[in-house]
Amino acid sequence: MPTPEWDIPANLQPDPADYDFDLERALRSVVGLRANVPSDAFTAGSLGTERQGNGVIIRDNGLVLTIGYLITEAETIWLITADGRATPGHPLAFDAATGFGLVQALGKLDMPVMELGDSDLLPIGTEAIIAAAGGRHHAIETKVVGRQEFAGYWEYLIDNAIFAAPAHPFWSGSPMIDRAGKLVGTGSLILQQGDGKRRTDMNMVVPIALLRPLLENLLSTGRTSPPRPWLGMYAMEGEGGLVVGGVSDTGPAALAGLQAGDRIVAVDDEEITDLPALWRKVWASGRPGVVVSIRIHRDGEGQTIRIKSADRTSYLRGPRLH
Repeated sequence: MPTPEWDIPANLQPDPADYDFDLERALRSVVGLRANVPSDAFTAGSLGTERQGNGVIIRDNGLVLTIGYLITEAETIWLITADGRATPGHPLAFDAATGFGLVQALGKLDMPVMELGDSDLLPIGTEAIIAAAGGRHHAIETKVVGRQEFAGYWEYLIDNAIFAAPAHPFWSGSPMIDRAGKLVGTGSLILQQGDGKRRTDMNMVVPIALLRPLLENLLSTGRTSPPRPWLGMYAMEGEGGLVVGGVSDTGPAALAGLQAGDRIVAVDDEEITDLPALWRKVWASGRPGVVVSIRIHRDGEGQTIRIKSADRTSYLRGPRLH
């Protein structure tokens, strides 16, 4: 499993002399991750069947933290260590609320463990490192440029997300490391800010503070809390308000007749104007199976779509037993 040939520009790489911790040792905690998903898996169409990213070793038993979309429905996982060894892994858990994923190495990794830090101590302007597998040449010095809630079109919302620039080009599952050499977040997305004349690329990083209260439950049960009602709806904010960008083909919204292009006006008779409010209202409706009423405008006419929600995990393949 060869490592892709690419390097972060030299002027953006971290210099070991600038840090009080052993940078090279810390970067050996970062592993490459490759996952294969069956072609008939629920997420195969949206996330692909061959997924590549990174993870970081957080316990000496070979527990690896990554971003969950890399391992969702994975049939096989390989972890590639800093010295080039490939070790099979088992997908332990995926937390849809935060986006974190956990993988258990099925062999000895024999690499350092990265200690969890405190992401709440990362105000705007703080310097940090985002690292992909492969050492210093695959790491970038970055800076926190934003701390705010983030709402994703795929029924996702987290508080106090970390936004960092310059962005790492291979961000998926890449750890963010603070000035003390500790893990403070996991790379999730790359976003663009600005207009056509000037654009800034940023990484959205999931704060490690969201993992701390969940970790033991994830390890013991694979879940952290009762599941939320899921609609299978992709929504986005536009100039005219909230718009349905699409629906999952076999999900509850599609079965109820919701369509791409529908403009969302209200949920259960409460007017909704932004994405965070939309997801919070849907999740507050009850447990999976609850009927959620979405008032929309379609072709200039108003109507109400009643959607019987579901548990998203019921659509997903469970981990294959080894």
